[in-house]
Amino acid sequence: MLALPPTAPYQDGDKIEACPSSDCIERLKTQDVRFQPPPLPSIHRSLANPSPLGLLSFATGIFLLSMLGVHTRSIEQTNMAIGVLLCFGGICQFLSGIMEFINGNTFGATVFPSYGAFNLSFAMIFLPGTGIQAAYTDARGNIQSTFYDAVGIYCWAWFILTIIYTIAAIRSSWVLFMTLLFLDMELLLLATGYMLNSDKVLVVGNSVGFLVAFCSYWAGCAALWSDVTPLNITTFPMSDSQ
Repeated sequence: MLALPPTAPYQDGDKIEACPSSDCIERLKTQDVRFQPPPLPSIHRSLANPSPLGLLSFATGIFLLSMLGVHTRSIEQTNMAIGVLLCFGGICQFLSGIMEFINGNTFGATVFPSYGAFNLSFAMIFLPGTGIQAAYTDARGNIQSTFYDAVGIYCWAWFILTIIYTIAAIRSSWVLFMTLLFLDMELLLLATGYMLNSDKVLVVGNSVGFLVAFCSYWAGCAALWSDVTPLNITTFPMSDSQ
């Protein structure tokens, strides 16, 4: 039986020499190589300004409610505004608030979803499927006076919240500040009108809503047109830093 000669150990840790026959075979030690994939290219994406959508959707809902609230062309029912309040005033303001949250704007991320919820909740009051208004009707189908008291309390709650947002807007612009200030006045008059069951006070409150819509349209158009058109509408900044 033939015995092979012993192989030589590693030489300096970099190669091995083995001689199983008359011809020596030299093997190099494999180097420890780790594959590193190339880094992904960094892509900087700029997000769109969500404030025009939030302001314009809010203005449209308020304008429609005001038109119906002052009984334009003798219209008594406000049900026509439900679709706009749900889809445009509600959903779009929620989307604007999410985008403002991503952009790091605390004020916009708070205000837009809040009034998006206002549009949704106010529309649900008059949506038959919710049963809210039906809960305040008697056996004959007549709306009880407690319904108007409840809507008045609802307006008081939003009046308090709007006061908080108005104070937070003192460093923004005069147009935005006046939007919230007029909204305070409208909610105050609506709350009073519903609790007193006074149609005249409600008409005055809805008339103030036109001023709210006008200022909100102004701020929304200024933000939109400054990005896509040569028009530059001022919103009268309240601080020199803007």
